[in-house]
Amino acid sequence: MNYPTEAGFYMPAEWHKKQRTFMEWPVRKTAWKNLFPEAQKAYANVANKIAEFEPLSMIVSKELENEARKLCSNEVEIISLEHDDSWMRDNGPTFVINDKKEIAGISWQFNAWGNKYTPYENDAKVATSLLDLLNIKNFKSDIILEGGSIHVDGLGTLITTEECLLNPNRNPSLSKAKIEDVLMKYLGIKKIIWLKKGLFGDETDGHIDNVATFVRPHVIAMQSCNDINDPNYSIYKENLNILENATDALGKKFEIISIPQPPITYYNNERLTLSYINYYLVNGGLILPVFGDSAQKTDKIAVGILQELYPNREIVQVDGSVIIRGGGNIHCITQQMPHI
Repeated sequence: MNYPTEAGFYMPAEWHKKQRTFMEWPVRKTAWKNLFPEAQKAYANVANKIAEFEPLSMIVSKELENEARKLCSNEVEIISLEHDDSWMRDNGPTFVINDKKEIAGISWQFNAWGNKYTPYENDAKVATSLLDLLNIKNFKSDIILEGGSIHVDGLGTLITTEECLLNPNRNPSLSKAKIEDVLMKYLGIKKIIWLKKGLFGDETDGHIDNVATFVRPHVIAMQSCNDINDPNYSIYKENLNILENATDALGKKFEIISIPQPPITYYNNERLTLSYINYYLVNGGLILPVFGDSAQKTDKIAVGILQELYPNREIVQVDGSVIIRGGGNIHCITQQMPHI
């Protein structure tokens, strides 16, 4: 059996009940520079909040176990496993399930977002090592793919960006058609919607999890930009046009809910890729990065919109201003394991 779909496996939507969440403890000090202690506290804060809703396992390098145990609550399980960075969404396994109540994992190839950071050899092994530890069947894929580059509705539809998946720094020898074929065979996808670009300046080369996400079947939340002088304006308009004219795998048109982007913010003379779309659903809740200061107004708007979209979930606001300085946010540092 070469592909998950041959055994009826598919990737469920993120609102599917969770068995647990996985995270990786910050370890690459050069990525955080003088903010490393703050990064550890920020990750622990996210982990502790999630652990109030569902089980959470934190992957920690041996030499940092003491720091992790001090900052994380007793509810957080520590797994000792060597890794190079702390973006579990991108180098962790993608879990798939089937109607027989079986679970399996997919280990994609990982090259640190197009060889942007080295070393990444340990990160490239995390998915397989974790699946071995859990004694879960591992479907190994030959293509380079990060979890943050895809979103699914659990009913056969996937959204992604050409900027990332077709980037020559990932799979230069693969055509768009070949990549689509792999996604369909591994994730149970029937329809792929290709947006053009991700947010301006996103060092992941346009991950979808900063741009748009499925709220429920046929409903998409999307970060908007109304400043015509902002590079994100034309990106947003183009992507919005694609989604407005698209249908999902069931032939349904989308309802699109716009969430205004936070104010432009710089750190070390570089624009931060701030996004409210980079939230994470937990059992009964939603963990939302907020940014405070000049973003207080848009923080409040985002909370209000998301509370309307998810009336039965508790919206938990978490300061995302430190995590983003490492290059991502709440969704980027988490990976869900669905319940079966």
